Amino acid sequence: MKSILENRPELSKRVNEVAEVAGYLWQKGWAERNGGNITINITDVADDEIRNMKPISEVMQIGKPLPHLKGCYFFCKGTNRRMRDLARWPMENASVIRILDDCASYVIIADNPVKPTSELPSHLSMHNYQIGIGSGYKAALHTHPIDLIAMTHNPAFLEKDKLTYLLWSMIPETRAFCPKGLGIISYKMPSSMELADATVEMLKDYDVVMWEKHGVCSVSENIMEAFDMVDTLSKSAQIYLTAKSMGFEPEGTSMKDMEALKVAFNLPK
Repeated sequence: MKSILENRPELSKRVNEVAEVAGYLWQKGWAERNGGNITINITDVADDEIRNMKPISEVMQIGKPLPHLKGCYFFCKGTNRRMRDLARWPMENASVIRILDDCASYVIIADNPVKPTSELPSHLSMHNYQIGIGSGYKAALHTHPIDLIAMTHNPAFLEKDKLTYLLWSMIPETRAFCPKGLGIISYKMPSSMELADATVEMLKDYDVVMWEKHGVCSVSENIMEAFDMVDTLSKSAQIYLTAKSMGFEPEGTSMKDMEALKVAFNLPK
């Protein structure tokens, strides 16, 4: 069977970027077994041939209508598929799906009938929100960074923006490259619509959102940028935890210096 990637260089490039990031997630230990998910919006590179492809699955439900997704196409990591396998064989471990006209259901169109990630409601809700506000963001990433998850086990860090300011203060790059900081959602059932709705609400103020005791989500214009924000936050967490393991509380960058960074780089918030 002809692959959907054949003679589509831009789509191939985006899928290869997903595979590259999947490899990074596995190498970092952020993707145990089948942990973590990636989806990218590929509607803008869906040509007439793709739009006319016959479904290779039954109609499946999202869980709620997402009105901005009508007729959209997504490349999604498969449920129960490993990131290390997605890195090596992306088309065997992912789905290309089409959102149907009711905006509440979808079908798989290529290459294999691999059911998408169990966190599809959260991912599609994030994409629906980004389209609705015209952000241009096309990538959503969910992964399990050890250091950041560990910090959510401390109730003191769950206060609004407590972790944001702590992580910003560890190294200037974090303030520059994650200018909106880190939102935190209290623990909710994985794969639930409650979690999806809470994530969308948090994205009104943040590009990176922690799910307490579970993992982190990030959204950006492409999957590499989404990964880079999480990677940068993780570096700050490692600096903090390394200082603590050495027996002292890290001083951190002062609020005055962080405000100067905000002005110098014209950062939000």
